[in-house]
Amino acid sequence: MTATLHTPARSYAADSPLAYLLDLANDTAGPSEDEQRDEAETAAAHHVYHSYGYSLAQVVDAVAWQGYPAVHEDGHRRWEASAVAWLDGGLWLHHTLRVTETDGAIDVLTLIVPCTCGRGYVDITLDSEDVLMEILPELRPTHGLSPHSDAPVDCASVTAVPPLNRVGSRR
Repeated sequence: MTATLHTPARSYAADSPLAYLLDLANDTAGPSEDEQRDEAETAAAHHVYHSYGYSLAQVVDAVAWQGYPAVHEDGHRRWEASAVAWLDGGLWLHHTLRVTETDGAIDVLTLIVPCTCGRGYVDITLDSEDVLMEILPELRPTHGLSPHSDAPVDCASVTAVPPLNRVGSRR
């Protein structure tokens, strides 16, 4: 009979310097996805409450935000954690923190508005409550839709899906 070699679950003592360092590394691994969601929701509610007190803070409750964890690609963070809030009529608010080494964390609030063409959305970055108040009169005549233009960067309209060619089908 051959003996099976099993590596121990932990090849070092629980109170060793290596155990301490590995536990420390585990603690600095960053927040879990649930923690990222919670932090994104809190950051969004805080930003709206403090920066949009006369408008959005009056109609968007803190519990309206739905958080999403950061998105990683190829081992690097592609997008920061974010939160969205439904405004009705197809409009959304999107909040994230843009983190840079030079500026730290900056709140970025975006109003996502459906286009009148029905095939796309327009993203409007809200730098302040004043910017929001300038945009709202433009959206009122279209009941919250962004007027479509044929400019290439207007609404990033999705092109229609071409019909499928079915083998053996008759027309």
